[in-house]
Amino acid sequence: MSDDRNLTDVTAGVSRAADDGGVIPNRWRQLRAFTDARIGLGRAGVSLPTDRMLAFQLAHAQAIDAVHRAFDVEAWCTDLVDAAIDGPLGQAPIRLHSQAEDRMMYLQRPDLGRRLDEASREALAADEGSAQQPFDLAVAVVDGLSARAIHDHAVGFLDALSRELASSAHDWRLAPLTVVEQGRVAIGDDIAPRLNAKAVLVLIGERPGLSSPDSLGLYLTWQPGDGTSDADRNCISNVRPAGLKLESAARRLAYLLGEARHLGLTGVGLKDRSDDGVIDNDGAGTRNFLTG
Repeated sequence: MSDDRNLTDVTAGVSRAADDGGVIPNRWRQLRAFTDARIGLGRAGVSLPTDRMLAFQLAHAQAIDAVHRAFDVEAWCTDLVDAAIDGPLGQAPIRLHSQAEDRMMYLQRPDLGRRLDEASREALAADEGSAQQPFDLAVAVVDGLSARAIHDHAVGFLDALSRELASSAHDWRLAPLTVVEQGRVAIGDDIAPRLNAKAVLVLIGERPGLSSPDSLGLYLTWQPGDGTSDADRNCISNVRPAGLKLESAARRLAYLLGEARHLGLTGVGLKDRSDDGVIDNDGAGTRNFLTG
């Protein structure tokens, strides 16, 4: 009886495989419509189907290319100006560079990507006249580990953020926009004090995944400085059309900015409740039986 049942199962599997180009389907395959995760790939014999294996190799190559792709700062600055974004976020940025001289040094010495080089410090010192009064926020656009993410999404996000801040109840005084080559997240801690900004937002290309070579990360830090750690930041990740939409990310960031300004902090002490359904239109927040 057992042998007959096993033979029936094998025969049915072969029949299904014949109908699907030799690939035996997986019951989870219908879930692929809802995620980029590699699930329900099926099998051909004991191996992955050839097309799935080739797709994996392509994704791996795209991730490597994203890490090593050079950041075309000139082209990005042109795209920014052409976008005609209202306010300081649409102005030609101050161009900066980390202490990592080239891409290989950047990948091998993460510490050098966290500090500005001497020429960049001098450039910010030359702009000191505009920083006599404190700014509320400095925004730094940083290539990070995926220049592709910056090229594809940073201008669109700045446009969405500019509109969110313009409609905010707060009057946000923005420092001059900066753009950084070969930078890490913590380079914002070096930029903000030099611009006399209370907070810094770093837009950075995130480490590419095998389904997301163009993911943009947003890191918000209140009163950054030499002693700042990652626990003092709030992060919004996977900002891209196939992940968290640019407009949604801008709304979430605007909420965090308002809360950071109210509480005087970011990081583990600041919780993102923008999706809780208990935040009213003015961002003040209400109480329910779960939140006390």
